[in-house]
Amino acid sequence: MKTNPPSPGTTGRTFFVADLHLTDERPVATGRFFRFLQQDVAGADALYILGDLFDAWVGDDHDAQVAHDAARQIKSLVDAGTPVYFMHGNRDFMLAARYAAQSGMTLLADPTRIDLYGTPTLLMHGDTLCTDDTAYQTFRRRVRHPLTLALLRRLPLALRHRLARRARAGSESAKAGKAAEIMDVNADAVAQVLRAQQVSRLIHGHTHRPAQHRHAVDGQNCERWVVPDWYARWGYVACDATGCVLRIEDL
Repeated sequence: MKTNPPSPGTTGRTFFVADLHLTDERPVATGRFFRFLQQDVAGADALYILGDLFDAWVGDDHDAQVAHDAARQIKSLVDAGTPVYFMHGNRDFMLAARYAAQSGMTLLADPTRIDLYGTPTLLMHGDTLCTDDTAYQTFRRRVRHPLTLALLRRLPLALRHRLARRARAGSESAKAGKAAEIMDVNADAVAQVLRAQQVSRLIHGHTHRPAQHRHAVDGQNCERWVVPDWYARWGYVACDATGCVLRIEDL
């Protein structure tokens, strides 16, 4: 079940991460994430994971060690008083209620609008903003259909793993043949969602192009924050009552 989070208080900080792509084959990123939870996020108002926490997710019976370890680390943070919210990405859209309960995370819809210290803020994974990539958008609509998800979850675990590996390989091959701008967000799509949601701030991931952007929408100055990936680097966006900052560091 997905829900809307309560507004944070007027003190403290709220953290946003995305595109960690955790896997057993990348222990450095996993260790960095766990230290981030323990050293940076502990005591914060909230942590929002805006998709692609895992490099692949084949169902809530996912048997990778990193899935079990991450659940324990996140649950420890939640039990200590910091809520964690999770929004699906294009790699872990099959994560469901069972794992959310195990890890203590609250599932969020994409997009989700929150009041962030008095500023209306829209949270997205970001892939739906890449409207120039029509082939991906078509694939996304098909694979996210409830019937497709139900069928996928009924497949044997080993088969789901093989399908996930094939999908990742196909994705990498497809990206190699696309122009870089096609895989970035479309400016008109950004303006449209800011206008429709009546917000002045957007925070998202997916593109792996961390930055702060400014957009003028109907005469209003809006800001867009892109959260970094966790490959050669790591980082986050953190917001408080004074605004937001982007932090990027090497792994």
